[in-house]
Amino acid sequence: MSGVVLVSAVALMDAAGRLLLAQRPPGKKMAGLWEFPGGKVEPGETPETALIRECREELAITLAAVDLEAVTFASHTYDDFHLLMPVYLCRTWQGEPTPQEGQEIAWVHPDEMPSWPMPPADAPLVATLRRFLSTL
Repeated sequence: MSGVVLVSAVALMDAAGRLLLAQRPPGKKMAGLWEFPGGKVEPGETPETALIRECREELAITLAAVDLEAVTFASHTYDDFHLLMPVYLCRTWQGEPTPQEGQEIAWVHPDEMPSWPMPPADAPLVATLRRFLSTL
C-alpha cells in the first residue's frame, strides 16, 4: 500500500434540498460510479482550497471557503492506498455547475442516493449526510 491519500469532497445542496453527484468518466478508476465532487489535496493546499480549485476546474463554479461547512469524513482502505476524505456541505456558490471533464452530473434527493452506485468510500457518507440534513 502506498500510504494515505488526502482528498476533499463537497455536498453541493440546491434550494430544493438535492445534492450534486458527479459520475466518474470512462478511463478513470471506478468509472461509471457516482461521487461527491472534489479531488486530491495538492501539496500546499488545505482541503478547503483544494475543493475551491477542483470545483472551478471540474464544474466551472466558484466556492468561498466561508461557505464550506465540515460535516463528516471518510476513511477507507483500497487495495493500493488509504483514502482520507473530509466532506463539506455547501449551499452557496457562484455560477451554474457545468461538467468540464466529460463527466455526467445529477441533482439527487438524499433519500434517493442509496440506489446510486458509488465508490466504497462515498457510499457510507449517504446515511451520515441524510442524518445531518434532517437536522437543518
